[in-house]
Amino acid sequence: MPSEMLILFPPFRLDVRNEQLWRGDDLLPLRPKPFAVLAYLAAHPDRLVTAAELRKAVWPQTYVGEGLLRMYIREVRQVLGDEAEQPRFIETVPRRGYRFLPDVVNTQPGSSPKIQAPNLVGREADLAQLHGWSLKALRGTRQVVFVTGEPGIGKTTLVDAFLFGVQSAPPRPPNSELASTPAPWIARGQCIEHYGAGEAYLPVLEALGQFCRQPGGEHVIAFLSRYAPTWLVQMPALVSDSELEALQRRVQGATRERMLREMAEAVEALTAEHPLVLVVEDLHWSDYSTLDLLALLAQRRGPARLFLLGTYRPADVIRSGHRLRAMKQELQVHGQCEELPLGF
Repeated sequence: MPSEMLILFPPFRLDVRNEQLWRGDDLLPLRPKPFAVLAYLAAHPDRLVTAAELRKAVWPQTYVGEGLLRMYIREVRQVLGDEAEQPRFIETVPRRGYRFLPDVVNTQPGSSPKIQAPNLVGREADLAQLHGWSLKALRGTRQVVFVTGEPGIGKTTLVDAFLFGVQSAPPRPPNSELASTPAPWIARGQCIEHYGAGEAYLPVLEALGQFCRQPGGEHVIAFLSRYAPTWLVQMPALVSDSELEALQRRVQGATRERMLREMAEAVEALTAEHPLVLVVEDLHWSDYSTLDLLALLAQRRGPARLFLLGTYRPADVIRSGHRLRAMKQELQVHGQCEELPLGF
């Protein structure tokens, strides 16, 4: 594993060179040995890493018993907010070892991460359907699509394959209808499991924050300053202190309705200039404010080169009584969204 590697598995960022684990802008505490355990697992995702292999990688010259290794795994899970009974990050394979579950992106510190081509098997028709909808979005008809399926069925892998195709698409022929259309921008956020009311618009703010930190992001920051200052003021790291003070004066007394209206208008203004793919994953954990925004973006009648792609687990939505189910059904009734259910 290269010592300079940066491993991304939303919402976490693992900086191997500096031995740091980040969640957004927060540096999480993790001791050196548990960090090494996490780094090795994350560098070998989606396969069984035996306990013997893990001990040899982390303690090459020292004998380490099962008890100490299990203690470090528990420490890593605690920092990630993971559970052994219902793992989202580290799965225990009894009497054999561990498996790192998330899809990861490997890149270099300071670089703009690129989606890697995943190993996609048996989803060619689903992938073609996503690209078909994305072409409609490029032509100016906003598209809202929900990819649904239970854990482990391949929602994230399919989304990664789609984004890789969007990102690496070859230049269009000069006589093509879309010859002058630039490749879409990509913004990606993820909902996080929480107890009680979650932070409003958390996955959208995450997507915007990451998007604005990429090369060319200053253009998007300017758009937000003009059309959606109530949103930009919630991302203070993107602006100077003086700009933040000015924004705070502009948005004083802003209402929830104003926030929704501003973002809807900002998206339409932005996509008139450049197509946008907005991905929001794990909507079964979404806060309700984010659902209100997604519904508004789907219901607006104006043209927008917007492809809004959400993923969720239907069983979790039904079990929790989450409002997402009713929202999606309402949009479907009016032909304002599509669903792509994934089977085994």
